[in-house]
Amino acid sequence: MKRSLFLKIFAGYLVIVFALSVLILAFAFHTIRDHYTETLTGTLTNFTEAARPQVLGLLMGGRLQELNSLARTLEKNTNTRITVINAAGVVLTDSDEDPRMMENHKNRIEVSEALTGKIGKSVRYSSTAKREMLYVALPLEKEGRIVGVLRASIFLEQIDTLVAKVNRRIVQITFVIALLSVFAAALIARHLSRPIKELVAAARRVAEKDFSARVFLKQDDELKELADNFNAMNAEMSSLFTELTGQKEELDSLIHSLQEGFLVLDTQGRIIHSNESLAKILQADLPAGSFYWEIMPGPDLTAVIEKARGGERNFIQEIEVNSRIYRCSATYLASRDEIIAVLHDITDIRGLEKVKRDFVQNVSHELRTPLTAIKGYVETLEEEIDEQHKPYLQVVKRNTDRLIHIVQDLLLLSRLEEEAVRLEPEDVDLAAVIDNALSIFEGRAREKNIRLIREIEGGIPLIRADGYKLEQMFINLFDNAIKYTDRGEVAVSVRGQDSLVRIEVRDTGIGILRQDIPRIFERFYVVDKSRSKKTGGTGLGLSIVKHIVLLHNGTIDVESAPGMGTRFIITLPVEQA
Repeated sequence: MKRSLFLKIFAGYLVIVFALSVLILAFAFHTIRDHYTETLTGTLTNFTEAARPQVLGLLMGGRLQELNSLARTLEKNTNTRITVINAAGVVLTDSDEDPRMMENHKNRIEVSEALTGKIGKSVRYSSTAKREMLYVALPLEKEGRIVGVLRASIFLEQIDTLVAKVNRRIVQITFVIALLSVFAAALIARHLSRPIKELVAAARRVAEKDFSARVFLKQDDELKELADNFNAMNAEMSSLFTELTGQKEELDSLIHSLQEGFLVLDTQGRIIHSNESLAKILQADLPAGSFYWEIMPGPDLTAVIEKARGGERNFIQEIEVNSRIYRCSATYLASRDEIIAVLHDITDIRGLEKVKRDFVQNVSHELRTPLTAIKGYVETLEEEIDEQHKPYLQVVKRNTDRLIHIVQDLLLLSRLEEEAVRLEPEDVDLAAVIDNALSIFEGRAREKNIRLIREIEGGIPLIRADGYKLEQMFINLFDNAIKYTDRGEVAVSVRGQDSLVRIEVRDTGIGILRQDIPRIFERFYVVDKSRSKKTGGTGLGLSIVKHIVLLHNGTIDVESAPGMGTRFIITLPVEQA
């Protein structure tokens, strides 16, 4: 059961009041009794001091009868019991009892102290009087020798009676003070809890999205400052909530208007949000809270999402859903512990690419036959034509060769781009492949006075790859390097790096402008068009290189600057997945 703040504060004050009252009473009882005991002890001490000379004279004169009469007279006048004890502890005179019937008092606390020359004091139960008594004993000295003890005692009932009266008054006063304190505690608790109740009620309204709630307090204290800050915070929250609501509505409209499929999942695989486009793509309803694997048709989309669930960020893969091709990207948001997946329909794009590939392939096939025929006739005419017309025939021959190279490269590139192309993996010795490729260019390098450098570390493992395609890759890289290098060197280096092999092909050629580097792998793109026409370049070599690297699950990077040469960096896995 929840207790209110008022009850908690009031109960706290009650505990404090009760504890203080008990402590005050206990302290007062003991203090008053101790005070009266000390006062009475002083009175008895003074009384015995005054009676000591007379008692000492009678004791030393052996007048015990007169001493006994004196003791009884003093008790009658002062209501104080008088006892005279000799140095051996034998009671000589007692105003209440027959000394002959009393036991030896030498071991009594107050007597033993007096016999040492001190004033003896004690509060204890009297075995003779059968009541609690206060004792004060003074030593009786004669010529520096203690000859006896004068003891005065009084019943403590008198003190207890007086203390009881005083305590009753203290209890009455404490009770009145406690009642007043309880009343004051109730007022204080109410005063403290009321503004807090108002703040709690206002906070509850804010939790229910009622941002008009305000708290106005009259007292000028910390609670008023808290209320003012609450009002200011509430006004700011109202503004922010309105803004966020508008943004959320705008975002929801944007997401639902997307042609792409949009999906948000938690890490357990439950659907948090999706749009209508995704429902049309999957041809299924996507209720929030359901698990995605219960709805997704086919394993492809599930595999992409599982990759993202495994922590792989920005994972992209092409998948097929209901006979259409989609580019699916899945991203894990660590800050929200969610997965976002987007499906973009690329069926038409892939269709156009296929049409383009088919067109290029068909045209290349169709051009190869007439170009071969033209080259044959040109070679025949070379033997029969006169020297005057041979330069024109050389132009025709050179351009025919260039067209034949373009057709061959286009056919090769088309085969590499086909989805059906498969590698023929075998254990490949990279050193041997590189040597075969370099041997092709030794003559051209010698003509241009270019040094071919081979830097291969010992212990490079055999890699699982398609040797023929790797040789094509190196041939295109070396051809490109020699083509754009007028002097210096072309070098190739290979070294192992964990489960990868790192290959570098560098030259000291003309280099590439920074803005051209992102485009060098595009078809027919050439850095120096005039040099390409002169050397017969097709602009397809680097595109072929990139496709071969990607087929081997590798990567290729370029570092270059004008006049500083070019460096191609290729990494290939030792084992193919």
